[in-house]
Amino acid sequence: MTDAWASLMPTYAPAPVTFVRGKGSRLFDADGRAYLDFIGGLAVTSLGHAHPVVAEALATQARTLLHVSNLFRNELAPEVATTIDRLLGGGGRVFFCNSGAEANECAIKLARRWAGRRSAGPGSGTAGPGRHGVVSLEQSFHGRTLAAMAATGQPAKQAPFQPLPPGFRSIAIGDSAALAEALSTGGVGAVLLEPLQGEGGVNEVPDEWLVEVRALCDASDVLLVLDEVQTGLGRTGRWFGFEHSGIRPDVVTLAKALGNGVPVGACWARAEVADAFVPGDHGTTFGGQPLALAAARAVLEVMEAEDVSSRAAKAGDHLRSALLPLPGVASVRGRGLLLAAELAGRPSADVTAAALGRGLVVQAVTPTAVRLAPSLLVAEAEIDEAVAILAAVLGDVPPVGGPA
Repeated sequence: MTDAWASLMPTYAPAPVTFVRGKGSRLFDADGRAYLDFIGGLAVTSLGHAHPVVAEALATQARTLLHVSNLFRNELAPEVATTIDRLLGGGGRVFFCNSGAEANECAIKLARRWAGRRSAGPGSGTAGPGRHGVVSLEQSFHGRTLAAMAATGQPAKQAPFQPLPPGFRSIAIGDSAALAEALSTGGVGAVLLEPLQGEGGVNEVPDEWLVEVRALCDASDVLLVLDEVQTGLGRTGRWFGFEHSGIRPDVVTLAKALGNGVPVGACWARAEVADAFVPGDHGTTFGGQPLALAAARAVLEVMEAEDVSSRAAKAGDHLRSALLPLPGVASVRGRGLLLAAELAGRPSADVTAAALGRGLVVQAVTPTAVRLAPSLLVAEAEIDEAVAILAAVLGDVPPVGGPA
C-alpha cells in the first residue's frame, strides 16, 4: 500500500491523527471523532477554529482581491498597521510578513541597519557592519531561518546546520552580569528575547529582570527586541507579555494569533528605529497581502470586542488552579493561557499520547512538561473537561520507576 505522506519531506514525526475540521475549541478527525483542542495550533487559533467573523472576512476578501504585490498599495495595510501600533502604545511603524521567523528576521536586519547607521554617525546615508551582534537567551526559540536559528538558544537545534551566521550569543535568564559583559564589548546592536519562553518549555522571564534589561540596553544604546510571536495579542493575560513588567521595547515581533491560522506576521518598531530602513533594504512577495490582512483585521476586531486579554487572565487562573491539585502534577508555570504542567515523574510524551487517545490535544513541550494553550475564548466548562481528562490520564500513566 502506498503511503500518501511519503511525498512530503520528513521534517516532522509521523502523526497519529489527521484532523479535517474544527469549530471553536473542538477538532474533528477523518472518522468524525471530536477532540478538545488545548494547544491551538501552537498558540495560533486564539479565537478557536472557524471563527465566523474571520471566516466571513476571508470569504469576502477572496471574492474581492487576493494579491497585488508590494509594488502597489492595498487599502488594508494602513488600517491593520494602525491598530497594531495603537495596541503597542503608538509612535511606531509596521512591516508585514508571513510568519514569526520572518518577523524576527526583519527585526534582526533592522537592528543591524539601525546600529550600523548609529556607528556611522548622524546624517550618514550609508552603514557599515557596525554593531551587528545580538544577545538572546538560553532555551529561547526565534524561528527556523538561519539568522533566527542563530538567535535561538538551543544548541541541539543549531548543531545540524553549523556554521550559523556569526554575531549571536545566548545568556541565561536573569544573568545580568553576562548581559552587562556582552554589552560592554561595543559590538552588540540588539537584545532579543521572549517575555515568556514558549517552545523552550514555557519558561518565565522575571518582570524585574526585564526592567533591568531595559536599563542596560538604554545605557549601552542597544535596541531591546521583544519576540511576542507566541505571547502577544492577549495570550498571557495582557495584550503583550512585556506589559506585565511595565517596560517599553524598541521592536516587537508578532505572528501566530494575528491571523488565527492564516499565515501573517508583523514587525513593529519605534518610528526612529523603523526609519533606519530605506526602500530596497527589506521586502517580501506575500507579506501584507490583502487576504492575510483581511484575516488580521477581523481577528483584531474580535479580540478587542471580546477583551481577550482579560478573558485569558481569568481563564488562565481557573486552569492553573484546576491543574495544581492533580496527582502527578508537580507545578504549573506560565501566564494567562500559556501554561506548562510539570509532571511528577511521568514522561510527558506518554501523557500527551494518552490524552490524545481520550480526546484531548496537548503538547509535550519538554520531556517532563505538558503545554496547554487553548483558545482565548475557551469556556470554563471546557477547561474543566480538559482537566478531568488529564486527571484520568495521569491515573493511567504510572510514574517512572513504579507507583509513587
